[in-house]
Amino acid sequence: MKIFVLAFILFVGSIGQSQTLTGTQVLEKAIAYHDPNGNWATFNGGLTVVMTTPNRSPRTSRITINLPSEYFKVDATRDSETTSYELNKGQCQMFANGTLLSEDDAKVKKMTCERGDFMKNYYTYLYGLPMKLNDPGTNIDPKVERKFFKGKDYLVLKATYDEAVGSDAWYFYFNPETYAMEIYQFYRIDDNGQPKLDTGEYILLTEETTINDIKMPKVRAWYYNKNDEYLGTDTLQ
Repeated sequence: MKIFVLAFILFVGSIGQSQTLTGTQVLEKAIAYHDPNGNWATFNGGLTVVMTTPNRSPRTSRITINLPSEYFKVDATRDSETTSYELNKGQCQMFANGTLLSEDDAKVKKMTCERGDFMKNYYTYLYGLPMKLNDPGTNIDPKVERKFFKGKDYLVLKATYDEAVGSDAWYFYFNPETYAMEIYQFYRIDDNGQPKLDTGEYILLTEETTINDIKMPKVRAWYYNKNDEYLGTDTLQ
């Protein structure tokens, strides 16, 4: 009986402690879990991501990220075609099945350097989380919400962005015991700065893999917020 009482006291105490943490403190703990040696800032490595979506064949993306050298490349293969974007210190090149494309040829394939820049930002942001939440232009709400979602209890951080960086509101769900990131979610914002609840998506993160000593989610499953409709899954190979 004494053991049960002690365990209950410790449990309640841990809840009280988590509720007093600020958003910045929770983020620090989450980064300490995912990137304990601070390796993301000098990340130089490769990722292979297989995307599966309803009614389409899988797409395999082989991604190279070298942050110190400002280099990014993605080779995306679906069926028999591979399209590639390469960005080297801001210089963009596009390829189809290994052949360098002119601007006119790229337009025929609906490829643009703007799309390549989007892909770079997309992959470095999502696989750089939660470390990317320390980037300039990211505003972390000091208040930490405790939320029960999909059958589990979470500590939730809200992030908004300077106008030049982004316009959505993002919510990051962390395990209250380990501070592992297990879900993220975003909404569009209305004219009053409030999230529009029938917009955006949530992403469930399961399993983990370690790359360059960084714990990254292995499986990311995407759903619409408005109706829980399944959109697709990205899996790190």
